[in-house]
Amino acid sequence: MSTIYIKNMVCDRCKMVVCQTLQHVGLHPTKIDLGEVVIEEEPSPRQLSTLRAALGQLGFELLDDRRQQTIDLVKSSLIKLVHYHDNQVTTNLSDYLSSELHHDYSALSKLFSEVEGKTVERYYIELRIERVKELIRYDELTLTQIAHRMNYSSVAYLSSQFKSMTGMTPTQFKAMKSSLRTSLDKL
Repeated sequence: MSTIYIKNMVCDRCKMVVCQTLQHVGLHPTKIDLGEVVIEEEPSPRQLSTLRAALGQLGFELLDDRRQQTIDLVKSSLIKLVHYHDNQVTTNLSDYLSSELHHDYSALSKLFSEVEGKTVERYYIELRIERVKELIRYDELTLTQIAHRMNYSSVAYLSSQFKSMTGMTPTQFKAMKSSLRTSLDKL
């Protein structure tokens, strides 16, 4: 068994595409998570080269650098929290990441800031705001329901954070014709 790390995997569709690409190269995935894939065999240098090229054409990147692999795991864990668990965590962010990645949070935070040029907390807020934008665009929930779902303490706090990040209120955003959303791999 071997583990490979892939940058820019942000959704279940990404997992499906990566799985198909691995199989096309002759590799057999046994477990696929965002940013991390376990395969049955040790890939040959030729398979890795072919995989790197194929993934590159699809907007993914095979990660060799251990630091970048860790950053991608932090991002994947936060994406899972915000987009798949609706931000419902019972501990604080540092405990969540330490538990998920089995690393000391201060080391993760320092590495993330050095490599990404922003804090883990800033990235987390950006993810939450993008999710709020998505939920506003769906137009299925009230702002109160969105605030509750995204674990904000109040609609006022959500609105304040939304405005500080986007320059507009959630209501102004909703009234716009264009979505102004940022894809997760660009955060």
